[in-house]
Amino acid sequence: MSDSSTVKTKYRVGGMDCASCATKIENAVSRVAGVSDVHVSVTAGTLTVSHDDGLAAGSVEKQVQSLGYKVAKAAVDMPEKHVHSPACSGHDHRDHDHDHDHHDHAGHSHGNPVKVKPASDGHAHDHFDLGDGPWWKTQKAKLTIGCGLALAVAYIIGHFMRDLGPYVFVAAMAVGLVPIARRAFMAARTGTPFSIETLMTIAAVGAVFIGATEEAAMVIFLFLVGELLEGVAASRARASIKGLTDLVPKTAFLDIDGQTKEVPADSVSVGAVLMVRPGDRIPADGDIIDGSSSIDEAPVTGESTPKRKTVGDAVFAGTINSDGVLRVKVTAAAADNTIARVVKLVEEAQESKAPTERFIDRFSQIYTPAVLVLGALVAIVPPLFFGQAWGEWVYKGLAVLLIGCPCALVISTPAAIAAGLSAGARRGLLLKGGAVLEGLRKINTVALDKTGTLTEGKPKVTDVVGLSKSPADVLALSAALENGSSHPLALAILARAKDDGVVVAAATDAKAVAGKGVIGVLNGETLYLASPQAAAEKAALATEVTARIQAFNDEGKTVSVLLVGDQVAGFLAIRDEPREDAAAGLSRLKAAGIQTVMLTGDNARTAAAIGKTLGIDVRAELLPEDKQRIVRELQGKGRVVAKVGDGINDAPALAAADIGIAMGGGTDVALETADAAVLHGRVVDIANMISLSRQVMSNITQNITIALGLKAVFLVTTIIGVTGLWPAILADTGATVLVTLNALRLLNVRFDKA
Repeated sequence: MSDSSTVKTKYRVGGMDCASCATKIENAVSRVAGVSDVHVSVTAGTLTVSHDDGLAAGSVEKQVQSLGYKVAKAAVDMPEKHVHSPACSGHDHRDHDHDHDHHDHAGHSHGNPVKVKPASDGHAHDHFDLGDGPWWKTQKAKLTIGCGLALAVAYIIGHFMRDLGPYVFVAAMAVGLVPIARRAFMAARTGTPFSIETLMTIAAVGAVFIGATEEAAMVIFLFLVGELLEGVAASRARASIKGLTDLVPKTAFLDIDGQTKEVPADSVSVGAVLMVRPGDRIPADGDIIDGSSSIDEAPVTGESTPKRKTVGDAVFAGTINSDGVLRVKVTAAAADNTIARVVKLVEEAQESKAPTERFIDRFSQIYTPAVLVLGALVAIVPPLFFGQAWGEWVYKGLAVLLIGCPCALVISTPAAIAAGLSAGARRGLLLKGGAVLEGLRKINTVALDKTGTLTEGKPKVTDVVGLSKSPADVLALSAALENGSSHPLALAILARAKDDGVVVAAATDAKAVAGKGVIGVLNGETLYLASPQAAAEKAALATEVTARIQAFNDEGKTVSVLLVGDQVAGFLAIRDEPREDAAAGLSRLKAAGIQTVMLTGDNARTAAAIGKTLGIDVRAELLPEDKQRIVRELQGKGRVVAKVGDGINDAPALAAADIGIAMGGGTDVALETADAAVLHGRVVDIANMISLSRQVMSNITQNITIALGLKAVFLVTTIIGVTGLWPAILADTGATVLVTLNALRLLNVRFDKA
């Protein structure tokens, strides 16, 4: 546990485009007095520093600026109070005591949010120019263009005045080399002696001494071009996730006593009511309190088909209201809405390195010095011991330094990880770090909760049976008894009545009968909606009726019998139904060779019925510790287990699993408990998450092969004298560009259709 006096300060960094940049910044800032920990996210362009209260003002900024990067404190606005999202909110229950199958959800409990010291003393600096504008306006672009123009001038002068050629090429080279050499010197001073800039500086200066001034100037220019392309690629990756924030409109229409007022969207508070017009983007997370409309969630979830939503349904900021006027009650402030939380979680995840990335980092720390030694041996050994020409072998040694630049190798893994995390986030798949993304590919067993994971978590009326009354009358009278109640079974009955277009009256003197049901009066008749056992105490149930009720029970359905006076009017069957995509999602997992099992606290009969419908093995009537024990048992058999649940009472099993995946609509619990979260509650997204992991790891393998393969080829061709300095730097720059472009393909990753 960190010391209570330790605080975190967050900065935005401009011009940071690859993992080697991050390494230099980490090494430099770690040396600042008072700093205890440093995390750098290249894709997010952020630097997070843990330090004590005695940190000298401006010391971190000075250290970062000395390396040639722009830096500014970022305004951090962490909420002091937890804001509940729709799925966290409790229900107001009437005094109804329905007898129904329990669901395996415990009460919600939330950990305290992490607190971060505002980095700007109340002043936001996010508007500072950190070089994140159009690529041609960046410092790197200006330097590259300047060096290119100087090289062009050198060629013109060298063509007409050959005696001046070597000198003008040295001058052209100096345009680009001086900033590079300065960065190499500052990196060496702050803990990174074997940087890419160091290799470039030695190679360029050495080329001048052996008279290869034209090639030295071209090498520097090509290196700058490569860095510029890296920057463009990094900006694209960064924009891919930050572009989500642009989905949220800047203004909202606040509804105050029937009057609308346009206000900044980020000023809207929880509990406020917004009016959303057809065609507008929804400005905040909330619940619909009036109206219905098709909601296009494609910008957030990737779903191509709009969803019909009405009163009581939750909507997300950034989604599009297609065809109806809605009034929406805000459930999360701007800083805590779904999109803001997604962006924040992804940025935090990108600071967490995958095992492969950590290995590559460690390897590169050995690799770069080894390249220097190899280059020196190539330059010295043949002339010194075998009588070869010094100029030829020094030239080859310098080419080896350029071939050995670790740019492509170092960026091969983090570029793919960052692109994978961003691609997942844009599809509602949140993974808390590269280690999670990498680990998912090894999963061969998925254990799933039932309620709220495989099922909707909300009971639905599946069957209405009329006996002495018609089915429509049974539904109408049952709804009259439940009118105004917020009990889950009551809501199911009222929702079915609304869907069927049934006009619902309100029964009088409605009250609960403890442990049995609810009773009331409508049009002078006594209505009683009760469990079959309670109903049988007041009226005899025919044998065929009892048989039908038993058949529904065998299907895992709860039956409520309606009595009108002492006559059995009919009954309703209610069940928490599987999600629409549950069967398809499980089929996708099985097709991928992954074993599935349901772990639920629900009763065995209900669980077995759902399991039979979905074709999944079932373990029922489990306590939280039982779920954890079963996960441990599976692991003991050599299985790599992912546990999928709601992130609350499944916490022990989620913690025990190799990967814990929370299922749910962006609640604090769902996003903070597990290693990953399926934001939009689709079972098929579990298979998509594993597929994404496998695609990312395949991409990383391709990248490492490209990086090392090209270096190996050009190392051989250089030693045997086929290629020289230009091809060497083209090989490094080309490999870096290829690796980066290959990683960026993941931003457009496609999943199989459910």
